[in-house]
Parts: sequence; C-alpha cells; structure tokens
Amino acid sequence: MFDLTPAADELAGLVRTVSDGDLKAPTPCPEYTVGDLLDHVNGLSAAFTAAARKTPLEAVASGDAARLPLDFRESIPARLAELAQAWRSPQAWEGMTRAGGVDLPGEVAAAVALDEIVLHGWDLARATGRPFEVREDLLEVVHGFVSSIGPDDRDGSLFAAAVEVGSNAPLLDRVVGLSGRDPQWSVG
Repeated sequence: MFDLTPAADELAGLVRTVSDGDLKAPTPCPEYTVGDLLDHVNGLSAAFTAAARKTPLEAVASGDAARLPLDFRESIPARLAELAQAWRSPQAWEGMTRAGGVDLPGEVAAAVALDEIVLHGWDLARATGRPFEVREDLLEVVHGFVSSIGPDDRDGSLFAAAVEVGSNAPLLDRVVGLSGRDPQWSVG
C-alpha cells in the first residue's frame, strides 16, 4: 500500500491556481485543453474513488471542458481528497474492482489511480507554467506501472510510444517519457 494523498494534494493545489484564461490553453495531451484535462481529472477522481470503495459506477466520458463544473477550483480538489482517503482503506487494495469499464485487481487500480494523478498533474503544471513535484517513492510506483506497458499496448489509448529519455534523467522525466510525453514540452 502507498498513500495517494501527497500526489493528490499536489494536483489539487494546481487545480486551485487555474485561471479562467488558462482553460483553453493546450496541454501535453494533444486532444485536451486545460479545461478538458480538468474535466478528465474530475471524472477519474470519481471513478477511482468508486473503485476503491468497490461500488459500481458507470463508465462516464470525461475530457470535455463543456462539462467542467463552475466550482472546479473547489470541487475537484475535494474529489481528489476523497479519492486519496478511499485508498487508505486496506479493503480497497484487496480483491477485484472496476474502473473505466475495466475489471482489475485493487492493487493495480491503485497504481493506475496514482499514475493518472501524477501524469495529469505534470500535464497541468506544464500547461499552466507551474512547478510540479512528486515524492520519489510515489514516482517509483508510477515508474513501475508505466514500465510494465509493452510496446504493443502503446497505441495511444493508454500511452503513446515512449519518448527516449536518458537513464540519468530525473525520475519524473523518465516516467513522463515512458508515458509517451516529451519531458521538454512547454506551452508555445
């Protein structure tokens, strides 16, 4: 078990700083603007909270700024806190669960949830020009997860082809590269 709280808190802090002017800005996810990305974070927070609680939740499309709640600066951080809290229960890690329409072991769902928080936190930080830090132990978990995705599964549905990053690069850059993102990405 690992605690998702530090990464969720880091992402929540970023969400609180997003200005209305940021919402249409591009992100490292080519199909998402900042607003779209925030809607995705909102949806994944609900999905992985339900997964931790082992409660059925219909797979809901996310990634559309038109669905972004007006109070997103408060509601998304609250959802992220609820997500982290739900994964503190030992029962969340046991047995099977479901997230995004996929059945998976609880411990794998936790790693996927952390991966989503970290990578989309990095995406949001890059898109808005803000810093993003993740504890090394949590980055190790995400690195293990993204490293486990083989080249045949990098068709863009989960990850794109890995971006080559030197083995001496910071761990966050290596995680980002393995996810198919360019660690050097910046707005304009």
